[in-house]
Amino acid sequence: MRYTGQAAFVLHARPWRETSLLLEVLSEDHGRLGLVARGVQGPKKQVLRAALQPLQHIRFDAVQRGELAQLLRAEAVDAAPRLADEAMLAGFYVNELLLRLAPRQDPQGELYAVYGELRERLRAREALAWSLRRFERDLLDALGFGFDFSHDGDGAPIDPAARYRLDPEHGPRRLLGERSGERQQTATGRALLALAADTMPIAEDLASLRRALRGVFAHHLGGRGLKSWELIGDLGRIVAPQRGDSVS
Repeated sequence: MRYTGQAAFVLHARPWRETSLLLEVLSEDHGRLGLVARGVQGPKKQVLRAALQPLQHIRFDAVQRGELAQLLRAEAVDAAPRLADEAMLAGFYVNELLLRLAPRQDPQGELYAVYGELRERLRAREALAWSLRRFERDLLDALGFGFDFSHDGDGAPIDPAARYRLDPEHGPRRLLGERSGERQQTATGRALLALAADTMPIAEDLASLRRALRGVFAHHLGGRGLKSWELIGDLGRIVAPQRGDSVS
């Protein structure tokens, strides 16, 4: 199969052999693809290497041979967002999520659009935690795992004064009693309604969304966590979280 002028976002790049790169990209028409970029080291290939870094938006030509496609040409569509500190960790987090959850060679036009929106929010330095919660919501929808945040798993309207755990298969479940430690994994009803309405909640509610959604993703990741979660946990031991604006 040949790809011509295909738009994609670079999710991951790592050196391969002496002069090449192995790439994972999220393409507009063909979903996640693995690419081999041969002979991209050296001073004359600096522009090409820059176009093949994570978060970069590119257009490329390639030929699919087996599991990986051979890259023939690539050029940057625009400049990737310049990220630092927690925003850089956020970029690593969303890329790792896609690498783990998005199947290869499965057309995902909606997912491509969702990633593009998140990328522009990072560029604009919008509220980081809220940008990630919106991305997580939209990612679940795009992958077919989403649910209605305005109603519980039985169809009853969400009570803003109650707390809910997020069942990965059935959606919000109201917390009727408080077993040890369970409250820490629940979201407020206010937070769920805000997420459903695409309206940023207050800091306390925003933090509850992060904890509840992490449980959903842990389920879909099959019990094997993310490296980015480990990095963020280490960062949290050093830097006290502020305003509920945690990376993930």
